[in-house]
Amino acid sequence: MARPLGEATREAYGKALAELGRENPNIVVLDGDLSKSTMTKYFAQEFPGRFFNVGIAEANMVGVAAGLAAAGKVAFASSFACFVMCKGFDQLRLAVAYSDNNVKIVGTHGGISIGEDGVSQMGHEDIGLALSLPGFVVMVPADGAQTRAAVRAAAEHIGPVYIRVGRPKAPIVYENGCPDFQIGKAIMLRDGRDVTLIANGLMVAAALDAAEMLEQDGVSARVLDMHTVRPLDEEAVEKAARETGAIVVAEEHLLHTGLASQVAMAVARLHPVPMRYVGLTQYAESGAPDALMRKYGLTGENIAREALEIVRSRASSVV
Repeated sequence: MARPLGEATREAYGKALAELGRENPNIVVLDGDLSKSTMTKYFAQEFPGRFFNVGIAEANMVGVAAGLAAAGKVAFASSFACFVMCKGFDQLRLAVAYSDNNVKIVGTHGGISIGEDGVSQMGHEDIGLALSLPGFVVMVPADGAQTRAAVRAAAEHIGPVYIRVGRPKAPIVYENGCPDFQIGKAIMLRDGRDVTLIANGLMVAAALDAAEMLEQDGVSARVLDMHTVRPLDEEAVEKAARETGAIVVAEEHLLHTGLASQVAMAVARLHPVPMRYVGLTQYAESGAPDALMRKYGLTGENIAREALEIVRSRASSVV
């Protein structure tokens, strides 16, 4: 089920940032000497006086961003997801989260789909680290159109935000843009009665593929794009649990600290149902992006397999 590829979400981020820069002179951008990769180069080219390359010093970058935010600026700071979240965590904790500064952190090259660069540059745990910072809004957009909407929403939101974007071209999920995007509100892309597939990032397209596969087996799958990991749309989760009776969560992240854990906590509290998970349980390796996604089970086929097993298990228990 090949879906047409659009731009990489990092590319959409860079272009959205430049658009916002034209509208809002209060926006400033910082980068850790990776602007050609994070795509903040578009902002730098148009607004060199509002762009700060702090060099390969992610912790310092976060501190400078916090200072600019404290002075009234809307500060976007970008680097690879693993660099900014791992290396800058102490500053994120104290200068941004604890101080509730209006800083927007954007981690590019998230997940294992960056491919050949290998584990040293892959963001396996960035969402978990962001979730451990009280007050942070955490978002993982699915494609270029949704990334633009998320970046705009982040700029308008008062308070800390983390957005994860990716390196490869992303399958197009929102052909006509994402005008109804709201922080903390899941988007139902497909309704269903037998199971709900909840995903974000690249796994949204995979979940849609899985729903089409399941349909061939007579299984009706609901698909929720849970682009915001926090605040989680608990109303959509509870509704899915009550109406479909089973949930499969798919994410390009370590399962025990990301979207899966957030959904599981909500389900356990609001309406317990059988659940399955598709995601990472270990660090990956260097390799072609598609090959890595297949090796670690981040595919529509694997989502469909988990959903089919959970539906059949429920059916046999009823009998």
